[in-house]
Amino acid sequence: MKIASVGIVGAGAWGTALANVARSNGHDTVLWAFESEVVESVNRGHRNHLFLPDVVLAPGIRATSDLALAARCDLVLLATPAQHLRTIAGRLASTLAAQTPVVICAKGIEQHSHALMSDVASAALPGARLAVLSGPTFAREVARGLPTAVTLACRDHALGGAIVEALGSRTFRPYLSDDVVGAQIGGAVKNVLAIAAGIVDGRGLGENARAALIARGLAEMLRLGLALGAKRDTLMGLSGLGDLVLTCGSPQSRNNALGRALATGETLATHTARHRSVAEGAFSAEAACAIAAKVRVEMPICRAVDGILRGQLAVDQAIMALLSRPFRIESE
Repeated sequence: MKIASVGIVGAGAWGTALANVARSNGHDTVLWAFESEVVESVNRGHRNHLFLPDVVLAPGIRATSDLALAARCDLVLLATPAQHLRTIAGRLASTLAAQTPVVICAKGIEQHSHALMSDVASAALPGARLAVLSGPTFAREVARGLPTAVTLACRDHALGGAIVEALGSRTFRPYLSDDVVGAQIGGAVKNVLAIAAGIVDGRGLGENARAALIARGLAEMLRLGLALGAKRDTLMGLSGLGDLVLTCGSPQSRNNALGRALATGETLATHTARHRSVAEGAFSAEAACAIAAKVRVEMPICRAVDGILRGQLAVDQAIMALLSRPFRIESE
């Protein structure tokens, strides 16, 4: 399969960074943006002034508000926020050619249905051939061409190989996997845990506490993923542990920044109103906890974050509840 053109649906920071990757690899690149000012900014000045203002984009990226132009490309990347993926994919369906490869680049779980993004995309785009891109990626670094490794999960090995060939380069390195579920669980749950890590940092609980949270959070991710059929190696790899370490350890993470804000007493609504970019963990927390309850998996850290986000738990209450849990065997 030859991929000559790449359409990116969603021109936030991540979608814009992926457009830079595709264009730098020599592909005809179409970037669909909801915001007309983003279209103008990219086409006139090779910058996305709203979402990635400090990065000069590769010449030749064509921004558009016409979704059909992106849909006609050989490969389509869905980089919309997770909670909007169903709506945008539904709009895409009428113009997307049958059997077009579609890569899901959103990390999250749909809040109202508790569905993984692959299930959402399958329902909205029944003829598409799906893959999932996930891993430790700050958009600004990807857009600047700094070394990055990701997971490309696809059940069709040949298709996955073609996508890796299309997007891969010396500085953007996709590792192929067939574990579509594991790649998504890692990408969604790490966002929730990053909020918890931001709370730890915001309350000045120390480096020891953050390290403990990452380790115990990874245990929660593993329990949920394995219960849903994911592979341990996937969750211990780039799209699980790798992404968890990145987002829990840096204030560049939108989810980590949300946690820091919550630690100072700011509400979710106030924080969201001040930022254009979405902290996906704020939506995935409730869904992850609901799925965990259904499959009888214990996730105390994620549950605490969900309680804080819903206003059911004060930050101090959540911290004390976690620190007061019974001692147990680590491997359980």
